[in-house]
Amino acid sequence: MLDFSEYIKIFIALLAILNPLGVLPFFLTITERYSDEERKKIAKIIGISVATVLTATALVGQQLLALFGISVDAFKVGGSILLMLMAIDMLKGRGKESRETEASADKTGIAVVPLSIPLIAGPGSISTVIIYANLSKNWAHLALIVACGLSSALVTWLILRAASRIGNVVGPIGLNVASRLMGLLLAAIAVEFFTGGIVKLLPGLG
Repeated sequence: MLDFSEYIKIFIALLAILNPLGVLPFFLTITERYSDEERKKIAKIIGISVATVLTATALVGQQLLALFGISVDAFKVGGSILLMLMAIDMLKGRGKESRETEASADKTGIAVVPLSIPLIAGPGSISTVIIYANLSKNWAHLALIVACGLSSALVTWLILRAASRIGNVVGPIGLNVASRLMGLLLAAIAVEFFTGGIVKLLPGLG
């Protein structure tokens, strides 16, 4: 088991990677012609989808790594590079908009793909959950990792559910600033993952 403060850190890290505030402009654009009730329904499906992906990753992610013969330390290094690329995109204000053309006209379909997967619960969040879940073999630890994933999915749902109101209050500039701050936090997390993994893979660097 880790200190409780560490689980707060894990929750914040997942929330930064999911980046629901960064998704808001894309969410508002793709649902522009939908009513508020339809937007709330899409937000609910997104929340359930994200929660399902993160929970499944926490429970069976390590087994999948073992199946492919990938060490957790190698996964940390690879995942950190991916997270850093995501952070750079967020800091430069790009990455979300480039996927806008992938949207489908089907309301349920766009809620799952591309909004839930891979836009919100993508490789970055999956990598992070697997890495954190591997920190302890304790079942209580795994339960708390799942709880962090469910909590971050809940916050994502609440933010997207209130997308119209948040967009009107904060405005595009506020959303842009929030997304870039999340990118800065994500960059720091990526560096931490990289150093933790590379020292294990190359002990001489320690």
